[in-house]
Order: sequence, then structure tokens, then C-alpha cells
Amino acid sequence: MKEGPGDWRSLIAVNPKILRGKPVIRGTRVPVRIIIGSLAAGMTVEEVCDEYSLKPEHVRAALAYAAEALADEEVYALAD
Repeated sequence: MKEGPGDWRSLIAVNPKILRGKPVIRGTRVPVRIIIGSLAAGMTVEEVCDEYSLKPEHVRAALAYAAEALADEEVYALAD
């Protein structure tokens, strides 16, 4: 069964005993922020998977987690 974009919860873990509660790929110590940062720096999904021993669904879960986390973020304009 293929996981949808909202199914990141089964692949992302937040545990205060692992990396001080930062979101990681479940069963690993690979933080979501590292995956997102690697993609932003130009790595392909395949390169990220090879570098961190992940599967493409882990990368998609990290992206879905980040998208959902940002969905409720409030942004305030700063005066010049």
C-alpha cells in the first residue's frame, strides 16, 4: 500500500530521549532537518537515501512533516 502525504506519522518519531526531541526518521537518528537541508542544498532524493541509508518514502515523509509543520506557522512582517 502506497502511503499518502499525510501518512508521515508512521515514519517520523519525536522522542525526548532521541536528539532532544527533534523529529527523526523512526528507527534511526537521522533528523528531518538534515533531510530537508540536504535536498535544499541540491542533493537528489536518491543521494539523500544513499547518504543516510534511507528509503524514498522516508524523504517524502520528512517533506510532508515539514509542510505540515509550516502550515500553521504565523509570519509577521518586520518594519523597515
